[in-house]
Amino acid sequence: MVLVPAGLMFFLGAWGIRRQDAIWRDEAVTYDMAHRSLPDLGATLLHADVVHGLYYALMHCWFAVYDAALGDTLGAVIGLRLPSVVAMTAAAAGVALLGQRLAGPRAGLCAGLTFALIPVVQQYAQEGRSYAMVCALVVWASYLLVLAAGPAPDHRPSTAPPRGGTSRSRPRRALWWGYTALLLLACLLHEFASLALPAHGAAVVLARLPRRFRRAWLAAAGTVLAVLAPIAVFSTRQSAQISWLMWPDPLQLLTFAVLAVVGVLCARVPVRSRGPIGLRALGLPLLLLPTVLLLLLSNVEPAYVDRYVLYYVVGFALVAGAAVARLLRPAGAAGQTRGRRLRRLAAVGLVLVALLPVDVHLRSPDSRVDDVTAVAQAVRQLSEPGDGLLFTPSRRRIWRATRPHDFRGLHDLALDESPVASHTLYGTERSGDEIRDRMLASRRIVVAGDPAGQPADSSDQEIAKRATLRSAFAVCRSTEVRGARVTLYVRVGGPGGGGHC
Repeated sequence: MVLVPAGLMFFLGAWGIRRQDAIWRDEAVTYDMAHRSLPDLGATLLHADVVHGLYYALMHCWFAVYDAALGDTLGAVIGLRLPSVVAMTAAAAGVALLGQRLAGPRAGLCAGLTFALIPVVQQYAQEGRSYAMVCALVVWASYLLVLAAGPAPDHRPSTAPPRGGTSRSRPRRALWWGYTALLLLACLLHEFASLALPAHGAAVVLARLPRRFRRAWLAAAGTVLAVLAPIAVFSTRQSAQISWLMWPDPLQLLTFAVLAVVGVLCARVPVRSRGPIGLRALGLPLLLLPTVLLLLLSNVEPAYVDRYVLYYVVGFALVAGAAVARLLRPAGAAGQTRGRRLRRLAAVGLVLVALLPVDVHLRSPDSRVDDVTAVAQAVRQLSEPGDGLLFTPSRRRIWRATRPHDFRGLHDLALDESPVASHTLYGTERSGDEIRDRMLASRRIVVAGDPAGQPADSSDQEIAKRATLRSAFAVCRSTEVRGARVTLYVRVGGPGGGGHC
């Protein structure tokens, strides 16, 4: 029941994990931050990305071991993504156990398999970011919550507990401490893991559990929020980092809407609950509440990205897995004919076939918003030693983090202090006038920037870059790669004549 979903998840995570060595910009940030010294990392978090601070520290420790033992053999890309594969494998195992505890072994097996086959789960199993770890921690915290609620109804202890309940209170106390620790760790990895708490609270209310249990849950939730609060307040100073967010992406909203509708329909299939907390009582709130609450928050300040609440798919896997287990019962069970069972098996097979092209696409470089590796290679092909280099906008300087050798010999004309020296993600840049003067002193400039159609930044530096390129340079060659355009400009006239292509 556990090994099959976990094995499938590990296989799907390992399948195509290199993605032709393509890395997208967020993974490049992880790689850069994880390879800074701990003092430099701590100083950077005071200015940016404190919400990912614990994850970067864990990845720093991981790479210290990985680079020494396996880095030369397996490469940086696998090292970047392997922790997420392992985390999603643990999540699949936890979903299977959770489904078994809520609705029986067959439901647990189907829930674990459903979870592993969801495309968005496979996507974030192969990304060097914290979302797979957060998902796994929420799964196992949910499992401890269900265990703390008590044994399944068919459980009969062989002997009565001693007077005072000592033998039961100690395990319950350990479960609550474990629940609190796992959820706190998830929230420290990403603050929006706290939206799992309302889902758990709804499950506690719907299950009509005793007052003592409700008090214990409130104490655990209050502890998590109290510890998280100072970091959450501090992180609001860095909210400009998500200023790029506008209204939620239509494809992400459609994905959630489809899973929500299918999940609600699956919850209508009658399933016998095996414990105080029913499968619907936990599965539906976990599926619906985190995303709905984040969407409501986005009406105040845009903050919705599906990966921030990735663990909502756990709720879908639970209700869908239980429904599939019910529909695929052996022929003859409860009046089910062999023909009906075969038709249902065929329907499941068609769903799997329909998902295959999506799974293949997720393992291609085109499945992410950009390709840092392709950008670096394009810069190397268009440039010569001594050329000027510009990133437009400046945050695209992260494109050089994973392959600095491809930029060797080029002069970053706008850079004032490097990312490490300035304790920032992308470094600091000179004033617009200084950038213009340095550009005019160059004969050739390679520009790595966003593709056409993207909104242009309105800072003084970016305006100076665009205006100087238009007035004093001509396009020599240009190439477009996934999520970027790399262009070679040559000087038109000016001291020393123009450059050459």
